[in-house]
Amino acid sequence: MSRKTPAFLATAVAIAIAAAATGQDRPKVGFQDTPLLPGGKWHVHDGRRPQPAVVEPGTASTQEAPGRPPSDAVVLFDGKDVSHWSDGKAGPAGWKVEGGAMVVTPKAGVVATRDEFGDCQLHLEFATPDPPRGRDQGRGNSGVMFFGRYEVQVLDSYHNPTYPDGTAGAVYGQHPPLVNAARPPGQWQSYDILFTAPRFKADGSVESPAYVTALLNGVFVQDHAEVIGAVAYRAVGRYSPHGPKGPIVLQDHGDPVKFRNIWARPIRRDDRP
Repeated sequence: MSRKTPAFLATAVAIAIAAAATGQDRPKVGFQDTPLLPGGKWHVHDGRRPQPAVVEPGTASTQEAPGRPPSDAVVLFDGKDVSHWSDGKAGPAGWKVEGGAMVVTPKAGVVATRDEFGDCQLHLEFATPDPPRGRDQGRGNSGVMFFGRYEVQVLDSYHNPTYPDGTAGAVYGQHPPLVNAARPPGQWQSYDILFTAPRFKADGSVESPAYVTALLNGVFVQDHAEVIGAVAYRAVGRYSPHGPKGPIVLQDHGDPVKFRNIWARPIRRDDRP
């Protein structure tokens, strides 16, 4: 076996030596005598660059209680009421609140956020009915739809085979999840989704598509998946131009799925310091 120092370790040691030689162990705001980064605006380690905003992290949920959102989150449901939601039109949301959860009321229709979002981080928790009823797509079915168009599937996928691009963690009709990380019915499950909104040119054509990165129950299930277009059943999704922001919609598919601890954080990529 070679006794040579691995390349990555040698690089780390060199960086540490260089840092010590420049007095990096002493308090220092930054530098302006270093090379410019791509774009020509900031130097490497530039002390004039704006500091990131401070955000107090939230806390993790348990089966017994939801966690606390980050300090900059827009809280969409805190277990008390559905005031942040509508019926997708001008009316109030038709779902009920029971035991700190928002519950799908079959035949009441969708609920949509009154706030609108573009690029965002979304957290929500859901529980499918227990005991389970039905099979395939008829068991614990709902969905999370950004702009009311681009759906990440909610389904009871615990020992319940269905078409792969319709299982929990799928971009519905397009991308199956990398793995099936579903918990049993009745248990609280969590989604953490990073959504990049599509961009359209002046003529209505797509400049860049939507993308979805998602974790289901803390497990990586979508890796910057390119969204083909709006959700479609037994068809290929297509894009229609729309504005830069839209509501987040939860689907009524006839099953009394429960939701709790819903919050979102707008991602302002263009404003990065």
